[in-house]
Amino acid sequence: MNINWKNVLTIVVISGATSIASIWGFGKFMQRETAGVQEAGKLPVNYAGFFNNGGNAGPSVDFTPAATSATPAVVHIKTRTKAKQVSNQQRQRNPFADMFGDEFGDFFGGGPRVIPEQKAGGSGVIITQDGYIVTNNHVINGADEINVTLANKKSFKATVVGADASTDLAVIKIETKGLPYLIYGNSDDAKLGQWVLAIGYPLTLDVTVTAGIVSAKSRQIGVNDRQSDAAIESFIQTDAAVNPGNSGGALINTNGELIGINSAIASPTGSYAGYSYAIPVNIVKKVVTDIVKFGAVQRAFIGIQYAREGVELSEEDKKNNPGYKEGEGVYVTEVPAGGAAADAGLKKADIVTKLNGVAVTSGPELQEQVSRYKPGDKVSLTYNRSGKENSVSLILKNKAGNTNIVKNDGVLEKLGAELATVDSKTAAANEIAGGIVVKRINEGLLRKSRMQEGFIITSINDQPLKNLPDLERAISANKGRKIKVEGIYPGYEGTYAYPLDLTEVKE
Repeated sequence: MNINWKNVLTIVVISGATSIASIWGFGKFMQRETAGVQEAGKLPVNYAGFFNNGGNAGPSVDFTPAATSATPAVVHIKTRTKAKQVSNQQRQRNPFADMFGDEFGDFFGGGPRVIPEQKAGGSGVIITQDGYIVTNNHVINGADEINVTLANKKSFKATVVGADASTDLAVIKIETKGLPYLIYGNSDDAKLGQWVLAIGYPLTLDVTVTAGIVSAKSRQIGVNDRQSDAAIESFIQTDAAVNPGNSGGALINTNGELIGINSAIASPTGSYAGYSYAIPVNIVKKVVTDIVKFGAVQRAFIGIQYAREGVELSEEDKKNNPGYKEGEGVYVTEVPAGGAAADAGLKKADIVTKLNGVAVTSGPELQEQVSRYKPGDKVSLTYNRSGKENSVSLILKNKAGNTNIVKNDGVLEKLGAELATVDSKTAAANEIAGGIVVKRINEGLLRKSRMQEGFIITSINDQPLKNLPDLERAISANKGRKIKVEGIYPGYEGTYAYPLDLTEVKE
């Protein structure tokens, strides 16, 4: 029998082509049928090791041991501010008050008014058995009396050891021994989705425990800008219910360790609306140690200005470093001369990616890392320049541009005001070489002088002053005397002078 191989080959080819077409068509059909449907039993790479590590099962979390251990160490803080007769500092400066005296000053709205007695409350965390307590600066700021009530209902009068408006932290002290206290955890170990408990005294209630999870880290929300021109924010964000009165209370993990101090809430109403914010305990430890040891926070600076999160870079910045992507590091917008970064050779448009080997992707993360060091500390900084990674060692400096320890001897605190060196733009606009702006007047010597907020101090006893260190030196040199303080009010002509009695400020 003769076989026609040509016909056989044709049949095989046709059959093969038909099979391939059928398979291809079926594949396309199945693709349409399974589009958007997860394949059973197959896991994406982000779940690698999850189920093998018991992530799909496990015992339910019991908060009882942590809550039982921590609640005795969280206290209720009640403050009282006495009624005061003060000048109306909420209005713009009224020059008629000085020109015509009190009677006409009152008529034109610049005279004295009475602020009634105020009472407020918050929470605090005992950190040593001999009565040191950490809380928020905004809980005790300006208070004439501070009372602390323990969980066992015993009450004590407290004194302020020190406060730091930049981080919104304060340390107060009660005189007793043998107190329960919370042990420090490690806020770096906090993970998204981790259970946490918030403990405090909200809404005038007794000690209250709420639970939630860590929903974000290194949050910057701008709340500390209200009380400081050098605010530091790198909050732990949680969804644990926190309300007015919780401020200064504890955020703990399920081991009962302190990992944060509750400080703020995100709310359109003033009450809890979903998110709360805590100061990481690794920042708290540094601030508390400095306040107790030195009386002031030893704040270190790298010496750079950087692009804030969510702020669009200028076209010039984008041109300087076209490869920059938000979230890969901290984009340097300025490197002021004389700072640690300038000394180390950093330049505008560099991208800081690590500090001492710890990756930083945003300004708040960088702030948090720097806040753990003091002036004089040597750190390693990693940065990207034009696509190339570089590392350099630099010595951190303080705000004055040196590595000296800053000690608080109470000189400026006696003035009872929030002070800041005037910025160069304001100085140029008012044709002054420099000065110290009085941002807020609390209880102290400046209140007695009738000076008003917004005043810029330019001299004491005819000696020019350009910055805060100048003012501190001048006050220290004139302890126990009466002095003349001169300066200006921006927007008003002429120089104003105020007598200031420093006889209360003694060696």
